[in-house]
Amino acid sequence: MKLVLDNLEYLLTGAFLTLQITLISMFFGILIGLITAIARLKGNRVLRGMAKGYVSIIRGTPLMVQIFIVYFGLPDLGIQLSPMMSAYISMSLNVGAYLSETFRATILSVEHGQTEAAQSLGMTPWQTMRYVILPQAARIAIPPLGNTFIGMLKETSLISVVTVVELFRAAQILIARYYVAMPFLIAIGIMYWIMSTGLSIILNRVEKRLSKAY
Repeated sequence: MKLVLDNLEYLLTGAFLTLQITLISMFFGILIGLITAIARLKGNRVLRGMAKGYVSIIRGTPLMVQIFIVYFGLPDLGIQLSPMMSAYISMSLNVGAYLSETFRATILSVEHGQTEAAQSLGMTPWQTMRYVILPQAARIAIPPLGNTFIGMLKETSLISVVTVVELFRAAQILIARYYVAMPFLIAIGIMYWIMSTGLSIILNRVEKRLSKAY
């Protein structure tokens, strides 16, 4: 326990980086997922095919492989990315593919009568999507979005393979330094649990406020 306390600041720095990567990747993942979902629902044949192919490839391959392709594979094509940028890109692309399916399902769950009513008021398809469909779909998407968010928080441990010193990598470094594993593994397990629980509480409150708003 003393070793953990002596290195707590180092572990907390790793935990902060874990949260940073999660939040930034989730932000871009939401954008990618939303664009992909709309492309699959409203795009032409080419856009639908591209969006469907992207989702199929990302969901059909392990995240670890995707991280390796971005960090170790792209240099073969002359594209050299830093470990952090590789983490952001691979995590964003991965979560974006999963969220696109969530958004597509929630958009389709909005009653078609809402679209007809908006069109009868003279709204364009884009205005209907922006002001009528998406706000209702967003409320429905909060629970699965939260589950994805928390799942991605835990999956950030995989980016330790590209030397990003997030929480799991920080623990690995300390284990190698002191030749003791259990205290550090228990400590990061507790930290992951605290972060996951905190995010769950925040997302539950957001869901309740949105439910009252509608």
